[in-house]
Amino acid sequence: MALIDIAAREIHAKIVYYGPGLSGKTTNLYVIHRSLPEHAKSDLVSIDTEQERTLFFDFLPLDVGTIHGYRLRLQLYTVPGQTLYRQTRVAVLSGADGVVFVADAQRERLSDNLQSLRELAQNLIKQGKRPIEFPLVLQYNKMDLPSALPISVLDRYLNPMRAPRYPAIAVQAVGVVETLRATIKLVIDRL
Repeated sequence: MALIDIAAREIHAKIVYYGPGLSGKTTNLYVIHRSLPEHAKSDLVSIDTEQERTLFFDFLPLDVGTIHGYRLRLQLYTVPGQTLYRQTRVAVLSGADGVVFVADAQRERLSDNLQSLRELAQNLIKQGKRPIEFPLVLQYNKMDLPSALPISVLDRYLNPMRAPRYPAIAVQAVGVVETLRATIKLVIDRL
């Protein structure tokens, strides 16, 4: 839940990147971090396994600027996608103001995406949030791969709620910033 400090005129909000393992959540944060001007960069904290997969979470604090006279400071997190870390995903999702669901667009990953999306909805409900009203943006990542499903098919299976969605190739920085901007807008509108 966003923290609004009226005296300091600051808003602190949390956005969580959620999705199955190896879908590109951490890559999104690396791209965002690389795109920041040097004077605006803070540290990107990442706890990886030996196979460079997220073990606990990635964290990137981000100062977005001033909106309606308040300084907006975001905390971007990723969750580990591996099945083993279900409870970690619940903990990291706690207090989120918005979610980017990073789906792997490859045909063979459709069931993983569906399972992860169902789990996200269940976790939001357990935290007293209504998934249909919660700020959510979908990112269809890896659209450059030969086995990527068309957007219309991904929409049919993953986006019956008609959330904003963006095709992406995160390793090439395509669609990453657009996804974040859309999520920030939804979070601000909700606040």
